[in-house]
Amino acid sequence: MSTNTKFIYRRVLLKISGEVLQGVNKFGIDINSLKRIVKEIKLVLKLGIQVGLVIGSGNLFRGSTLSQLGVNRIAADHIGILSTIINSLAMRDIMNSHSIPTYVMSSIPVNGICEIYHYERAIDLLSNNIVVIFAAGTGNPLFTTDSAACLRGIETKSDIILKGTKVDGVYSKDPKKHSQAIFYKNLTYKDVIQKELKVMDLSAFSLARDHNLPIRVFNINKPRSLYRIIKGYDEGTLIK
Repeated sequence: MSTNTKFIYRRVLLKISGEVLQGVNKFGIDINSLKRIVKEIKLVLKLGIQVGLVIGSGNLFRGSTLSQLGVNRIAADHIGILSTIINSLAMRDIMNSHSIPTYVMSSIPVNGICEIYHYERAIDLLSNNIVVIFAAGTGNPLFTTDSAACLRGIETKSDIILKGTKVDGVYSKDPKKHSQAIFYKNLTYKDVIQKELKVMDLSAFSLARDHNLPIRVFNINKPRSLYRIIKGYDEGTLIK
């Protein structure tokens, strides 16, 4: 589209952690956080950028955490998968209230609530400037929503994975626990593996690397950070 010619990205896959949705709460969904994120997304949509979205489930139930508490790992992951659908439906509702056409596509059938995922249908929706929220991860246990984000990004021919977190990018250590943690502005896929940096799980990262899909990690809580990335500013950490 002519409106996109001045931007380096035409279609992006935005991955948001579930923790971002809980805001100041310890559990659940903070509607104010949802509204703030939707406003950030709306800014880039006005530029003509196509947006796919994957949301984690850490604000509700994370499979790995439930497993540590004694729940069977497969059952725990199924609970996490269902939690991503809950988050996606909440996001869609706020999107619609802001007059943003939005579809939720689930990897598992949830008849009467959202439609089943199909990559050609998703590409068609994105091409018509409709936001597509990809729910239920990959549809399989033992795979994270990071893996789902990379997989959907590849399938829908997205230009980049934008991973919105609560920190400014990738650090050598957890910056909240280590004041001397080193911030990385640019990294290669090889750097991430050699330094054992926790950008995303290895399965997800390998998918992105093998398909040469760049990843940018940034702080989505910073106002207009997503907009600045689309406009070409060097926000967060770029991995390629």
